[in-house]
Amino acid sequence: MLAGGVFATQGGNPAMAGFDADGSDARAIAIADEVMAALGGRAAWDDTRFLTWSFFGRRTHVWDKQSGDLRYDDGDRLVLMNLNTKEGKVFENGQELEGAAKDEALHDTESAWINDSYWVFMPYKLKDTGVTLKYAGTGSTAAGESADILELTFKGVGRTPDNKYHVYVEESSRLVTQWDYYQVATDAEPRFQIPWKDWQRKGSILLSANRGERQHENVAVLEDVPETVFRSPEPVDLLDYAK
Repeated sequence: MLAGGVFATQGGNPAMAGFDADGSDARAIAIADEVMAALGGRAAWDDTRFLTWSFFGRRTHVWDKQSGDLRYDDGDRLVLMNLNTKEGKVFENGQELEGAAKDEALHDTESAWINDSYWVFMPYKLKDTGVTLKYAGTGSTAAGESADILELTFKGVGRTPDNKYHVYVEESSRLVTQWDYYQVATDAEPRFQIPWKDWQRKGSILLSANRGERQHENVAVLEDVPETVFRSPEPVDLLDYAK
């Protein structure tokens, strides 16, 4: 950490192709780099392959960040798909779906993954494709903590490109401590404010499961996950593979 509470970027943090660098503020980009460094660094994030979490205890994802393979289970529906090819298998109460029902389920699963993964990994995605970052000044979270505020908007990406977020970055730790969600970027007030609390080391990175009144469950980095996790509907104890 540098003087004044500013983190040095570790090994760089290049933007993803399509990040709106021209429309973003230099200060906001620098803070995004500090966040990545505080989380463990870009190299640690890139090297992290297998991740799992249960979105507020409702649906469980196992994600191979390298291949795009996903295992999704909400108790009634089990999906084994690849997020890049959009292909896979769907089981509804143990019965495999085909045709239009399968296609719809694959689309819905991808939508769930887009939403649910953002609720866990957003701080790693501040310089993603289609993102514009602006520095919105300093302020206080609902808990009274001082923070730098990043305004995050989207250009033609995702299922809800009109959304806007205010992302609160704590002054000393440079970790995200709150986000404010605006359904439409022009809205004057957020639909909700949610804390990001209790950052914990998982593998080589930091992850947060605590969102105030609700919490994600079984958030973990996995290692040596067998191929059958993404190919077979048979039950699996994922935490056997947690780092």
